[in-house]
Amino acid sequence: MSAEKIIATWKKKQYSPVYWLEGEEDYFIDQVVDYAEHRILSEAEAGFNLTIFYGKDASWPDVLNACMRYPMFSERQVVLLKEAQHMRDIDKLEPYIVKPLSSTIFVVSYKEKKVDGRTSLAKTLKKNAEVLTTKKMYENQLPDWTNDLVHSKGYEISPKALLLLVDHIGNDLNRINNEIEKILVNLSNRKNITEDDIEKFVGISKEYNPFELQNAMVKKDLPKAMRIIQYFEANPKAAPIQLVLPTLYNLFSKTFMFFGQSAKDEKTVATNIGVSPFFVKDNLATAKNYGYEGVEAALLLLHEYNLKSVGINNPGNSDASLLKEMVYKMMM
Repeated sequence: MSAEKIIATWKKKQYSPVYWLEGEEDYFIDQVVDYAEHRILSEAEAGFNLTIFYGKDASWPDVLNACMRYPMFSERQVVLLKEAQHMRDIDKLEPYIVKPLSSTIFVVSYKEKKVDGRTSLAKTLKKNAEVLTTKKMYENQLPDWTNDLVHSKGYEISPKALLLLVDHIGNDLNRINNEIEKILVNLSNRKNITEDDIEKFVGISKEYNPFELQNAMVKKDLPKAMRIIQYFEANPKAAPIQLVLPTLYNLFSKTFMFFGQSAKDEKTVATNIGVSPFFVKDNLATAKNYGYEGVEAALLLLHEYNLKSVGINNPGNSDASLLKEMVYKMMM
């Protein structure tokens, strides 16, 4: 069951007694928990009928006692168990999950992992609870997801601003959402997020960042690439080499996959090599400008300079010197 489906049923006043939210992606779990905490009950009802526990400090008898209480001045009560992955003897909740109280909505937030599917608790949850299992979103899904998120808030975002944001933050949905909320607060009456907004409110230079270095690499624009690396050298926190190398590796590794494709249209190619349609033009241009041998050589250089960045076969060159040397070799 998805977070969207759970919340949609709640909006229709349709509730199950037990919801178990687990997995690696906090964002969707937080969405459901936040709705349960603030939207199921009215403010007046919540004063008597909302109970919140935290796994590290909660004891299973206290949680069970809370779940077994009947609501006051309301049709239902909500019991939240946050950070349940830190709770001792959590399996002791199993008897209640087998036979829950219909007037209690028990929501368990079990982050970072899943319950072992071989255990009795997992089998009980599958049979008696609504289970949401989350996993980290693939990087090629991030632009579309972020674009949809902005649209859901009633705004637009330019393609360059979108890519700047996603490339800078990476696979952290909560942070992406928080940064977007921060930008929207500062937009005044505008409805479109630009790269200038990303630079001003997120703190990413729109001209000197890993995404712009990637663009320079795609076009084999050596002077621009060197200017960007010089900026990184003067501003070490802007783009450490450990952030730049994975960005370039993703570009060239996905491009390498392109050479085995029979399809020619961008949408099919994007799907086959596992990139967002927002990025596939870069892969096609890289394939054209570097050729098979050039892309293969770039991947070998990335491996070599990744080792050098952690001190292997590196006599003491700075990160910026390593980047300059590597980029020069790739483009020549």
